[in-house]
Amino acid sequence: MDLQTCLKKLEYVGVLDFATVDEEGAPQIRNISAIHYEQDGLYFFTARGKEFCRQLLRDGRVQILGYTKFKEMIRMSGRAYPVEEDMQKKWIDIIFEEQTYLANVYPGDTRKIGIVFALKDAAVEYFNLGVNPIFRESYCLGNAETEKKGYYITERCTGCRICKKNCPQDCINEGKPFAIKQENCLHCGNCAEHCPANAVEKRNG
Repeated sequence: MDLQTCLKKLEYVGVLDFATVDEEGAPQIRNISAIHYEQDGLYFFTARGKEFCRQLLRDGRVQILGYTKFKEMIRMSGRAYPVEEDMQKKWIDIIFEEQTYLANVYPGDTRKIGIVFALKDAAVEYFNLGVNPIFRESYCLGNAETEKKGYYITERCTGCRICKKNCPQDCINEGKPFAIKQENCLHCGNCAEHCPANAVEKRNG
């Protein structure tokens, strides 16, 4: 798996969930399919009068989620921004050409109510529940940085093997200390709850 494959899988999914927050901090989520993909990011269309547009213009932070029929979850987290004014028509026309249904939604010149946003710096997470053991990996789009998540085992580990016995994915290797195979970890915390030495700690992410 790699970043470009993740973007291609999102394109195959088609309709993605886009999450923002409103002025009161309440989560808002909607389905978006008016998307164009480039190697350096994605471009998406919405109308200027929509709350979605206002939230993006005010804050820019957005989280995008796609789920494939193969039980793969792909999540992008970053800050979107409107493309340059003199490039808006170009990207609108590209998106309308690829997503032909949009001509029925915004016929003729009514497409001018739209605005195209770009997401070029984003942390991308890939999570596959359809394999055994599960598999996860993180990638950086543009200048974004990935955030370490999940659990790790500290030097307080006594080697009692209780964490390993309670791991649903059997992704803990014995050693001094024991070590969690991060690419196979569910982040469920079962190891931490059962460790008698409190040697398992959660990362901040």
